[in-house]
Parts: sequence; structure tokens; C-alpha cells
Amino acid sequence: MSVIHLHEVTKRYRQYGSPWDRLKEALTQRHYHQEQVVLSPLNLEIGQGQVVGLVGANGAGKSTLLKLIAGTLQPSTGTVSVKGQIAALLELGAGFHPDMTGQENVYLGAAVGGLSREEIEVRYDGIVAFSGLSAAMDRPVKTYSSGMSARLAFAVAMAIEPEILILDETLSVGDGAFARRSFDRIIDFKKAGKTILFCSHSMYQVEAICDRVLWIDQGRVMMDGAPSKVVSAYSEFLSRQVEPPTEAPEPLPVMEAAQGSTRILDIKVWKDGESQKRWALETGSSDLAIQIQFQSERSLPIPSLGVTLTGGNGWAISSASSLDDGVHFERSKDHTYEVTLTFRRLPFLKGRYWVNVFLLCEQGIHVYESAERVAEIEMVQQSRELGVVSLPHDWTISKHLETL
Repeated sequence: MSVIHLHEVTKRYRQYGSPWDRLKEALTQRHYHQEQVVLSPLNLEIGQGQVVGLVGANGAGKSTLLKLIAGTLQPSTGTVSVKGQIAALLELGAGFHPDMTGQENVYLGAAVGGLSREEIEVRYDGIVAFSGLSAAMDRPVKTYSSGMSARLAFAVAMAIEPEILILDETLSVGDGAFARRSFDRIIDFKKAGKTILFCSHSMYQVEAICDRVLWIDQGRVMMDGAPSKVVSAYSEFLSRQVEPPTEAPEPLPVMEAAQGSTRILDIKVWKDGESQKRWALETGSSDLAIQIQFQSERSLPIPSLGVTLTGGNGWAISSASSLDDGVHFERSKDHTYEVTLTFRRLPFLKGRYWVNVFLLCEQGIHVYESAERVAEIEMVQQSRELGVVSLPHDWTISKHLETL
């Protein structure tokens, strides 16, 4: 059953060179503006329970589409039909009144979301507990940090329990335990068969969470289909737009973990018993070992690890995941862990490659922390092979030709 239906929907804005042009147009009825087409004619149906991802560059029209569906924008032409209650996390905290207290804004935000005062009173304690801001509820929101405002807005949106959830770069907000709680709540929405629209620049999370993806570029839908196919096509498009880096970034500093947090403590890249941040290796000659130390929040399941090796253009050439490989870490007394991943006889051909490390939840979706480009690998080779990787191969002569 379709819960969201768009028919020939467009969105255009008028652009004026100056305020006087707007006045002259009103007085003379002549055009002194240029029209900017943000969204071209679009027909779209989204079924109940679908988790739909939106990908595209900044300014592509993704947020405009979400606002049209949420009802905060009206289309220039066409119709938008939505069945069911919506909670739209487009700009967390944007709807709060800065001079009102956190408690007053909870009542205001929940009422705008469709809850009665009686329903808000029943859910109020749960909202405060989820946000973790009980000590700040009597203070004006203008005294909150941006992270605190985001946490309160997310808690209010989740309390509404909508049929349709719209997320614009807000898969998780805040940090630490709250980020994990928000992630878990969204996964619960998916398991409950709620319809979710998820806009993100994280291709990994889009592919992991969504069952359908729309790629939007310059107001047009370039592709609509299975996540693996759309993400692959969009990633290839991005690779043609980005210039390869010319300088190596600063190496990752050793991090000191806060008590009870879930984070990376240290990363070392080893070869032949020596640790460095930059290596020059010959194709197929050496093993590369990546040693990772991390700390896990005591109240959370033990996390998983992911490592990617990327080329100069940012493309992932190879990766490894403890979850995919069936590697499970035993819980330690001090909740700190040290793990070493070894790539045997690295087969990359000449060029520069980078090591990236990701600390993820036990499901391999939510990223607690990432450390990108922690080491640079410069590959050299004696042969004339072309490409990215040297694959094992054999030559077989199946027929002997007569010699002249």
C-alpha cells in the first residue's frame, strides 16, 4: 500500500538581483526575476514499511523533496499525498523557542506533532529520560548547546511514534550513549514496519539500512532502485568529480578515552615488527598488520571493527569486517581491547593507498568512531602490470603450432 504519493511535483524559487527588482515587478507587472528550478517534475510512490534512502550532492534537491513530503514546503506544481502521521527530523531544534524552557518546548513541540496535552503529560518523563537533560529542563533553550537542543528535539520526535519518519542527516545525534540510543530507536522503527525516509552522505549506512535508494542530482531523479546498484553508480559518479589528494594528512594522534566511552584508543600499522605511519612496500612482498586498541562502553554490547584500504581517489579497494568474518571479542574486565588485522602479501600495484579504521556497533551499522587515513602505503613494483591489484593467474598453452 502506498503511503506517500507525488504526482508531477516541482519546486521553483524566484531569484531577484536586488530588493528593488521585487518592488519594480510588483508595480509594473514585468519580470525582474530568474527562476531557479530546485526540483524537476517528479512522480514518486513509497509503500508502507519501505526504508528509502536519498543520496546526492549538496544542493541536489534532497532536503527540498523531504520538506515537500513533510508539508513544511508547498510544491510549485503537482500534488503531494501522505497517509499517516509524520515526524520529520529535518533541522533538529529549529522549531524550539529560544526564550522558553526545555519543558515548555517539549509541550510545544509534541503538540505541534499532534499529541494532546494529556498524551504529552503521560510521555513527558520518558522524553526527559531519553534526552538525558533532566537537570536542564527549567533553563531557557537559548542556554543549551547545539548538541543539547538536538538531543531534546530527537527525544520529542521519537515520543510522537509516527507512521512515517523523515531523517535528514540525523541518523544519530549527540554522542556516546545517547547516539547509540537514538540509533537503536530508529532500528526499532524499521523492525516495527514504519516507513522511513533517510537522507545521508554515508553510503555505508544508506546501503546497510535502506531497501530502496533514490539518487537525486540537480533536481532530477537519476536512479531509483536497489541500494547496492544505486550506491555503486553514485559512488562512481562521485569519483569522477573529486581530485585525488596531493599531500598526506597528519597522522592520527593517540587518543585518551573518557571513562566508560566507546572509542578508538590507538592505531599502529606494522611491518616486520616495526610501526610507522608511512610505508613503501613492493607488490606481493610483505604482510601489513593493523593493530587497533579500543574501549567499549560497559552498558553496551561489544562493538565490531571495520578496516578499509582506499586508493588516492577515495575508492575502497579492499576491506575487512570482524562481523563479516565471524570474529567476536570476549568481554574484558577493564573493557579495553587490542586486535590485530593482517593483510597477507599485499597485492596492490603501484600507487598510494590509505588505511581507515571504523569502530561500529555489534550489528556493523552504527559508527561509534572513525579514524580515516591513519597510514599511507606507497606501493612499488618491478613488473609492468597495470591496474590496482595483482591477481594470481596462470598461462596454459592448449595447442602447439608448427614451427616454420
